[in-house]
Amino acid sequence: MQDFGTAFSLALSLILSGDADLLEIVGLSIYVSLTATLAALLLGLPSGAALAILRFPGRGTATGVVNALMGLPPVVVGLIVYMGLSRAGPLGFLGLLYSPTAMIVAQTILITPIVAALARQVIADLHAEYAETFRSLAIPPSAVLRACLWDARFALVTVALAGFGRAVAEVGAVMIVGGNIDHLTRVMTTAIALETSRGELALALALGLILLVLALAVNIAAQGLRLGEARARG
Repeated sequence: MQDFGTAFSLALSLILSGDADLLEIVGLSIYVSLTATLAALLLGLPSGAALAILRFPGRGTATGVVNALMGLPPVVVGLIVYMGLSRAGPLGFLGLLYSPTAMIVAQTILITPIVAALARQVIADLHAEYAETFRSLAIPPSAVLRACLWDARFALVTVALAGFGRAVAEVGAVMIVGGNIDHLTRVMTTAIALETSRGELALALALGLILLVLALAVNIAAQGLRLGEARARG
């Protein structure tokens, strides 16, 4: 077990020297989380917009389900994906378990409901402002969806940042489906858990500092976008 002063000094040294193992872990973390976020946006934004604008039987129930899924336990998601991708599972023939792809799938399942629910709220508020105009002009629903998505683009970027922040901080699901394999599926959160359990605090602290900086950057970007949108709307 390293003392905290020495561990912190070594952590800074790892960051400033651009340690290869550190950069590999950070790079994989960003790749997995960005890919999962993009997939979640492709699934969640249209779903959220449809729930906000379209009227169909079961809409209220669907909205409630999406909101409830925002609280999905990560370990349960990891277990479900594990069962689906294991050799005995229906998708076992793909050989994706313990790979970055499996981690992307798990993160996508986790953050898609978050993206959909937040997008639904943003677009519902926007649609309420223009609903009468859309009806008076007899604009078809597909055009209304596109118009609302475009007009809400700055707020939706904030939604995307929220999804990325949730994904990059995930540990439970990715640990189960990725296995935390060195040089293959080890990301920041799982590496922090492993190195801390081993008493090797230098790498854990270095990764923790980078994760904190990423979280701070995401929050600053989201806040900047909100302020920019407020100024644009006057």
